[in-house]
Amino acid sequence: MKIQFRPITNLKLFGCSAPLAGMLLASAAAHADLFTNCWFTADAGQYARIYTNTAMQTAGTPITTWSNGSQTQSAPAYCGVQDVYSSTDWVYVRSTGLASYNMGPWFLNVAHTMTFPNLPVNQKNLYRLPRTNSVPATKSITGGGQIGIFVDGVAMFNSWDAYYWNGTADVSGGGTGYWNRDAYVNEGATFDAGNAHQQNTGTYHYHANPIALRYLLGDHVDFNPATHTYAEDTNPPTQHSPILGWVADGFPVYGPYGYSNPTNPASGIRRMVSGYVIRDGNYGTSNLTANGRTTIPQWAARLFNVASNIIAGPTVSASYPLGRYMEDNDYLGDHGYTQGVDFDLDEYNGRWCVTPEFPSGTYAYFVAIASNGTPVFPYNIGRGYYGSPVGGQVGSITETVATNFLGGPDATPALNAPAVNNGAVTLSWSATEGGTYLVESTTNFANWITNAPSVAAVLTGASYTNNPTDNYRFYRVGRTALASYDPVSITTGGTYPVPGGSVSRGNGTNITLNITLPGTPPAPPANARITSVTLGSLTATSASYPTQGTVLANFTIPAKATTGAQNVVVTFTSGPPPYTFTGGFTINP
Repeated sequence: MKIQFRPITNLKLFGCSAPLAGMLLASAAAHADLFTNCWFTADAGQYARIYTNTAMQTAGTPITTWSNGSQTQSAPAYCGVQDVYSSTDWVYVRSTGLASYNMGPWFLNVAHTMTFPNLPVNQKNLYRLPRTNSVPATKSITGGGQIGIFVDGVAMFNSWDAYYWNGTADVSGGGTGYWNRDAYVNEGATFDAGNAHQQNTGTYHYHANPIALRYLLGDHVDFNPATHTYAEDTNPPTQHSPILGWVADGFPVYGPYGYSNPTNPASGIRRMVSGYVIRDGNYGTSNLTANGRTTIPQWAARLFNVASNIIAGPTVSASYPLGRYMEDNDYLGDHGYTQGVDFDLDEYNGRWCVTPEFPSGTYAYFVAIASNGTPVFPYNIGRGYYGSPVGGQVGSITETVATNFLGGPDATPALNAPAVNNGAVTLSWSATEGGTYLVESTTNFANWITNAPSVAAVLTGASYTNNPTDNYRFYRVGRTALASYDPVSITTGGTYPVPGGSVSRGNGTNITLNITLPGTPPAPPANARITSVTLGSLTATSASYPTQGTVLANFTIPAKATTGAQNVVVTFTSGPPPYTFTGGFTINP
């Protein structure tokens, strides 16, 4: 039986016959830009899920909605990166901040007898990264909160847990202290299997070695299906680590494996060695156990721009063990050792090198781990940025951009090659979780019959198998419904002026345009009948003219609305010709 697939009008998915499978590859050329095609989007149409206890983790039964009274995910949210946009200078990533793998559970102690108080929630995060980098002579200190974004849309935090020694006790906040607590050492027990947790606003984030993400990217990590945990592969690495994320300065973060020779891709693959060691008296460092925490290392003095008169830290003890503070670590480059000979990564935890994505070379950060896979200081990046951290979270996009990726509910489904078995043909396609799909067929394109009225998506796929007795026919498939979900962007709503207003298109944002008519020609009298009001290709759902010279028009801005400056046209049933406001209102991504 020969099968072809044709589009359903106004529905998202069309199919093609098996001999036309090349159509499925049409998007490859459109994603040639490294900065926009490196994002992990395979699970963008899948709900984020968590385990809240070890029994759920052992059974492999996560949930898609949750609440602990403080952080509530009352409707499902889709995983990670949902939208990617770009301009000449910037790349914008919109993400829920929720990982693709099953997150959790989280505990306050290694024994798992004390439950961690926070749960992750959709962050509706819009993060901007620079396409070009600058390297200042004076470096900036990485602060608390997000300092970059991983390719799965999860936030990157630095090595600090936001506590420091004030001379009497460890306290939270920015402070002026020089003994800053190491997040992995002090909070590692609260990390889940992916090495992540969340603070009181529900921002799920990595401080060190994002091992579950690395597994999803194929970076020398094993997954245990019995325990639903991850571990470093014990075999020798055979390939360069992939890009795991981007720091706010626009430089990439790779996994722990790179070329042995930083400028020779034929030199073999090995683990990158951190340039930091604990201050225990070896390698020329001060022995803090014997000498006390009376001096900070040179790397910290450079970043904090201090040389003396520091606050002494607490005596090394069981309560304040060596390694508790970031300043308990020293940089080998300050003690006569040489990068590239004795260690690989500089004080910012990176190096200049060639990589598969940058064959001409780039500065790149690398995840730091020990030979057994344990995270080691400074983990993802050092306490300072190598470049200028001009990227960061933004409220909206205020420039003209290209749309590089739309995921989740806005994704365009793709058809897989049909499978034939004993005369039965199975159609399968990429789908959005929560979606319902209609399958129809015809033999003449004049009359269509319904084969399956409501095929439910299973995670990010859906399928239908026909009757083997069916003769030659054409099929079409389309999404007809989508269950309620928590959108990735904030619905802004409100009233906006014309000319001169702007709004984010969001996920079905409802807005009112307050349109001020020009003085020439004279405006019609109040309550004159309006024929239509258009915003680009959109038509107002309702419009009124309560006051002479002012029109109020309501619009729903769909998620896929054309962005940029739009013409606004007001047409009255009688009276003056249409009022046209060229570029009168802007729709932002």
